[in-house]
Amino acid sequence: MNWIIWLIIACEIGFWVFILLGLVTRYIFKKESLGLFLLAMTPVVDFILLAATSYDLYQGATATTAHALAAIYIGVSIGFGKSMIKWADERFSYYVTKTGPKPVKLYGIDYAKTYFKSWLRHLLSYVIGATIIGIIYVLINDYERTEAMVQILGLWSLVLVIDLVLSITYFIFPRKKESRL
Repeated sequence: MNWIIWLIIACEIGFWVFILLGLVTRYIFKKESLGLFLLAMTPVVDFILLAATSYDLYQGATATTAHALAAIYIGVSIGFGKSMIKWADERFSYYVTKTGPKPVKLYGIDYAKTYFKSWLRHLLSYVIGATIIGIIYVLINDYERTEAMVQILGLWSLVLVIDLVLSITYFIFPRKKESRL
């Protein structure tokens, strides 16, 4: 297996390890500053992945699906990182330490608006990831060496459109509260 794939896996694990360590440090050990520092380390993981991917391509590697996934990972991490940390923070404080309010489950127009905001984050992630792929494409200047990345970008474009359609449907057919019998 390509070492870039292993690095992506390690970075994803590292991302969640920093979040978990940050939350445990913040809520269990009551070290707010250290907890925030650990949470702030998540972008460092992205930088490591970006640097390693760039180095690999600079050394003459043919861009693979793994390289495209690295660009997607970086885009998603930047686009959704803050909201993922907030999501984990809310659940950790409620379910683990019992110190925070219960996370609110949204319905109707509130859910539709929240889902649309999530789609906007997806769009931001896409723009960042597509820009990285575009820069790599321009720098390598060889379609055969970047074909896999361009194909993944096409697939991601389709996923983005499907996500937009889903987002719109929540305004037309709002999510309803489950009825309990």
